[in-house]
Amino acid sequence: MAAELICSVDDLTPNEAVRVVIDGVAIALVKDSAGECHAIGDTCTHGDISLAEGFVEDETLECWAHGSKFSLVSGKPLTLPAFEPVPVYELTIVDGEVYIDPTKTKEIV
Repeated sequence: MAAELICSVDDLTPNEAVRVVIDGVAIALVKDSAGECHAIGDTCTHGDISLAEGFVEDETLECWAHGSKFSLVSGKPLTLPAFEPVPVYELTIVDGEVYIDPTKTKEIV
């Protein structure tokens, strides 16, 4: 599958997450405080909660229900109760437009 056009970078508000669904894959799209864009799995690994409804701080996204913080770069949980990472999806920006391929995830290191 090819990457799908999601929105313009200018459509995203810094420190806010937006839930997008591409071919049934729920993704939290985030523009962090530095203006970098990230695409991670939208479901908290501790429970079935949308991370896009959570809180963005620097390079983390916090689950509003459980308090687990996930790295926007690696997808790894940084605080309990979650201990499993969320996927990080390939995101590209071309001419100010955000593209995501839900079939390509970055390797967590």
